[in-house]
This record gives sequence, C-alpha cells and structure tokens, in this order.
Amino acid sequence: MTDKRRQARKLQAAPLLNTTVTQAGSTPARVVLALLSALVLIISGAGYASVGRLGNDVASAGGLSLGGGSKGTKDAKDGATDILLVGSDSRSDAQGNPLSPEEIGMLRAGDEENDNTDTIMVIRIPNDGSSATAISIPRDTYIHDDTMGNMKINGVYRAYKDARRTELSQGGLTNTQKLDQQATEAGRKALLDAVAKLTGITVDHYAEIGLLGFVLFTNAVGGVEVCLNEDTQDEYSGANFKKGRQTLEGPDALSFVRQRHGLPRGDLDRIVRQQAFMASLVNRVLATGTLTNPAKLNSLANAVRRSVVIDQDWDVMGFATQLQNLAGGNVKFDTIPVTSIDGTGDYGESVVTVDPVQVRAFFDTLLGSKSTASASPTVSAGTSASPSNVAGVSLHILNATPTTGFGASVAAPLKDAGYRVAEVGNAPQGLYSQSQVVAADPNNPKAIELATKLGGVPVTASQSLDSDSLVVVVAEDYAGPRSTEPQATQAPEAKVVGQPGGDFGQQIDVSPKLDAGGDGPRCVN
Repeated sequence: MTDKRRQARKLQAAPLLNTTVTQAGSTPARVVLALLSALVLIISGAGYASVGRLGNDVASAGGLSLGGGSKGTKDAKDGATDILLVGSDSRSDAQGNPLSPEEIGMLRAGDEENDNTDTIMVIRIPNDGSSATAISIPRDTYIHDDTMGNMKINGVYRAYKDARRTELSQGGLTNTQKLDQQATEAGRKALLDAVAKLTGITVDHYAEIGLLGFVLFTNAVGGVEVCLNEDTQDEYSGANFKKGRQTLEGPDALSFVRQRHGLPRGDLDRIVRQQAFMASLVNRVLATGTLTNPAKLNSLANAVRRSVVIDQDWDVMGFATQLQNLAGGNVKFDTIPVTSIDGTGDYGESVVTVDPVQVRAFFDTLLGSKSTASASPTVSAGTSASPSNVAGVSLHILNATPTTGFGASVAAPLKDAGYRVAEVGNAPQGLYSQSQVVAADPNNPKAIELATKLGGVPVTASQSLDSDSLVVVVAEDYAGPRSTEPQATQAPEAKVVGQPGGDFGQQIDVSPKLDAGGDGPRCVN
C-alpha cells in the first residue's frame, strides 16, 4: 500500500476513533449552505450581471484543467454547462484574511478547521440555458480512487491536499503561501476528477464558497423562509425551532441546515433541508426586489467578495446573459440515485453505495431526450457481430424491467457474439420505458449494428458517452435475443464499491423533487 493510500485510510477511519460529538465537530453542515447560498448568483443571470462588476475582486482558482469551454457555456462538450460547487470550512475569507473572533462566534462552528468537503453539488445547465438542476452528492458516497483506494467522496479533497503538502515539504519547499496554494490546487483537481468519473460529466466550472458566505448571503436577502413538519431541537447544531413556516437569518439558518441528530433519516433529511432552503432562497431573490435594490445588491456583492472562489477562466458576464430569462420554476433540486444508504466501507465505516451506471444515466436525463430510430430487421441470437464492429466496444447493460436477472440474460448472447460487457445493472426506477441502444452518435455503425442484433431497437444519443461505450437498455417491450440459462451462469450484476446495506435492490427515495417556484417553502423534517 502506498503512503498516499495509508494516509487516505487514516482520514477515513478517523471518525470511528472519535466518538465524542461536539458542536465544533459537526463539520458537514458547518459548510452546508455556504455553498448553496452562492447558487443564487450562479443561476440568476441578473444577479451576476449586477455583481459582475466586482471583476478582479472575486478570488479565482487556477490549475484545474476544466473540460468545457473557457468562455461561458456554448463550448460545453457534453451538452451542458456543469458547475461543481463545494463548501470550504475555512476560518479565513476568500481573500485569505482571517475571520474576526466575532465572525467566528457568529458561525457557531468552533475554531477547528476540517478540509473534508461535506457539501458537494453539481449544477447542470443544458446549453440552451432553459433550466438548471442542482444535484446533491451525499458526503458518504463510497467511490474507488485509483491512487487512494476505496473512500468516501468527501475525503478526496483533504487526502490529496495533505499528500501534496507532505510531498512538497519533503522536497524542500518552505514557503507557506506556495505550499498552501499548490496543495489546495491538488485537492481541488482530485475532487473534480472524482466527480467527473462518478457522474460521467465534463466539469466546466468550479465554485467554492467559504463558511462565512452562508451567513452573509442569507442576511443580504433579509432572511429565508422555511417550514418544518414538527418541532425540533438539537444541542450539537444549536437547532431549536417550532413546526410550521418561519423566516430564519444567518446563524439560525445555519443551525437549520446543520442539524442531522434527531431527524428520521439523518444525513438524507439534512440534504432535503439544504435543498428546500436553497429553493426558498432562490425564489426570494427571483420573486422580490432583491436584484433591483442597491443596498441588497451591495450586500450580495460583499458576500461574493469575501466568500466566493471561482475558476479563473469563467466569463461570468457571458454566462449571466445566457441565463437571464431563467424562471424559478425551472430551477430544480435533486440527489443522485443510490443503491443503499446504510452500506459498509472497508474499515467498517457507514457509507452510501452507488452504481455509476445509474448515476450517469440520471445526469443524461437532465439534457432531455434525443432519439433517432433505426428501423432494422430482427436478427437471431446466434448471429455474430462483424469483427470490426465488436473490437473496442464496451457495453453497459441496464435492466429496466422488474424481472431480476433480465439484463444478465441479454448480456449472455452478446458476450458469446464477441462483445465486451463491462457492466450489467438496474436502470433507475421510472427512467426508461422503451428498450434502446444509447450512443454518443446515433449514426455510429457499431451502435446501429448492435441495435439490429437486438431486434431493431431504436438508437438514442447521449453526449456524455465516449465513442466506444454503448448502453443497452432492456425494458418490458424487449423481444430480442436472450439466454435461457440459469442466472448463476450469466453475467454478474454491476458492482458497487463497498458492502451494500440491507436496503440494496429497493427503490430509495433520497430526496423529493423540489424547485424554486411556488408561493411558499416546502415543509420538511
């Protein structure tokens, strides 16, 4: 095991060694809405146009190797602009200035910093700018990293940052500022790579929001209305609220989104609170005079200046122009599909398990449906594909039927025909109603020949796939070749990282569908 992997193991195991819970230790929600609050500027073109004049006053991050166009959204390669938003549990502002004791006290977060990125969101905006979806990635999502091994996604940033700092220090670098800058770049880059690998997207832009930003943004708009199903109290987060609708400002709002103890579903209910709060915040900004109020705009501008870091190539003014007609009802909130919420990691830690095939398919649905039918005759199961159209093709089989093993029964004759079946798994519930082959290019001869072999199913397009990856979706209308051999001899179901929990194989309602429209907040736990 490499030193980097040992370091990652130590970081992942640390929570198991410390069973004392303190207010300062409730890291996940200390950064929670610092991140989410800044979304209001990213998805509100008018807001960014108003504060965009800050120019060089907004802190920037370099060296991130982002994959999209550097001048806004039109060059996004996978059909959407994808923005990675992360929270920074920092006791300094975006310009590197230490927070005052009064500001630290206002945050109710203690003095101890923690570099785990417990809030991770992807904002997916199709290239036409017609909608925006904020997708939460649970902090305990268990992934495989080629360098660090299996780990929670919230530990990637810290593991790579610490490893790079150690490497530089051992190499003789003593300049503290350069050490921190280069180590931070390594952490950001690793997290970008981890998110891209999990979701299949091309990350086009990066935004990081400091802890102070949450309080500043909430106060700048005059508070945010929330609604609770029941009275709730939690000594660790400082939450103490009555049920029903109420308006919260900075410190109280932070307690609202920090709480996880005493909630029916723990972290999952906390994610729902975050999304409901953010939907109310966006609705308040878009539905009131916030963006035409000079005093509130100045407060928002100050919040940006003090707490926001964005990638250095982001043309925010051009981006704002493309989104200027975005309405609150088209700003939605969701969470990636998961396979279990009570899984177990390599060291006995509690994790959330996911199927990357399902996650990538979920992100594809946010672009809308692009379909090209290929009318082809049915071909028997015994017909082999031509060598030229088999070579280099990687198949992902998704079972969209309620029949266990149906996907594996389709995979078997494809393997016999010479195809390489990379994964066999279940399609997200309700996502597909028709069998199909999904390809980057619907006119790809390999995709067309495969669709022909499967009985003439249509070929649909997904720009997030590469040219040698094809997804086969088998729904209840499938009438093509399949094996009748016992399931045990067929291709295995798709693997997830970690040991899935007892709810594996069930439909898990991670979060309700929320948007920023309507005339009041969504009531939550």
